[in-house]
Amino acid sequence: MRVVLVQPLIPPNTGNIGRLCAGHDISLHLVEPLGFSLDDKHMKRAGLDYWKHIDLHLHPNFDDVMAKHSEGRPWLFSTHATQSFWDVNYGPNDLLVFGQETKGLPADIKEKYADNLVTLPHNNNIRSMNLANTVAVAVYEALRQNR
Repeated sequence: MRVVLVQPLIPPNTGNIGRLCAGHDISLHLVEPLGFSLDDKHMKRAGLDYWKHIDLHLHPNFDDVMAKHSEGRPWLFSTHATQSFWDVNYGPNDLLVFGQETKGLPADIKEKYADNLVTLPHNNNIRSMNLANTVAVAVYEALRQNR
């Protein structure tokens, strides 16, 4: 399993996601441009001393991720999807893909992988869940299915 963050902006979110990945031997793929430096003090603080355990990969674009990991299906998380993340079967090589905190995934990626769009259900009181929380929920569902 792989977690892919497309153009993340907020260091503490990425740090928390990195910690989650380190705790489950899941590789973390960051698609540039990033909204922060990987040397950022907030980034390191969010990941605490776990950064050395993260299998971290940087990619210039999403196509690069897919070219290097074509054996897995990409599951793209979007508030605009109609299919619940509970209603798909995750494989051990799949990619859990998340967009930027403020804009979500770019339209071209969503169009290209429209059949793989999933959403984390919630009521109308909020626009979306926090990115780090969404990744955690998705990862644990995929882990549950593949245990």
